[in-house]
Amino acid sequence: MKWFKVGKIVNTHGVKGEVRIVSTTDFADERYEKGNKLYIFKEKQSEPVEVTVASHRRHKNFDLLTFEGYQNVNDVEQYKNCEVKIPEEQLTDLEDGEFYFHEIIGCTVKTEDGVEVGTVKEILTPGANDVWVVKKGGKEVLIPYIDDVVQSIDIDEKEIVITVMEGLLD
Repeated sequence: MKWFKVGKIVNTHGVKGEVRIVSTTDFADERYEKGNKLYIFKEKQSEPVEVTVASHRRHKNFDLLTFEGYQNVNDVEQYKNCEVKIPEEQLTDLEDGEFYFHEIIGCTVKTEDGVEVGTVKEILTPGANDVWVVKKGGKEVLIPYIDDVVQSIDIDEKEIVITVMEGLLD
């Protein structure tokens, strides 16, 4: 089975079994909807722990969740630093021009002139737009995912073409 990371439990929150998640999904409200199944991957365990979302709310830059059957902090303490994932069949179809992180990560980024910039290793979501971390050798470049920069994305060929704005690759 293929799994896709939607977040990481970084801590507990309060005493009533709430966990603090750093999300790696653009669809937090959808993923963490009450009744949805999530899977917690603990280190050194071969099978994930299936949990059902009981509640979800936003607090600062975190998603706070409770799970059915987990009533207090002692129940969820064991999940600190664990990844939260969903199986492939829970992925939904996207609109044209929308992509999942796993489709972008691993793509080769090139300029309009065909010069290779590097490979997308990570996606940051700091605010108004996503930022792609592109690495080539030891060099790291931050590429904003905006129309002025990103010209085309070919998921099948794993290739992205960008327009280099002044200062972008310096």
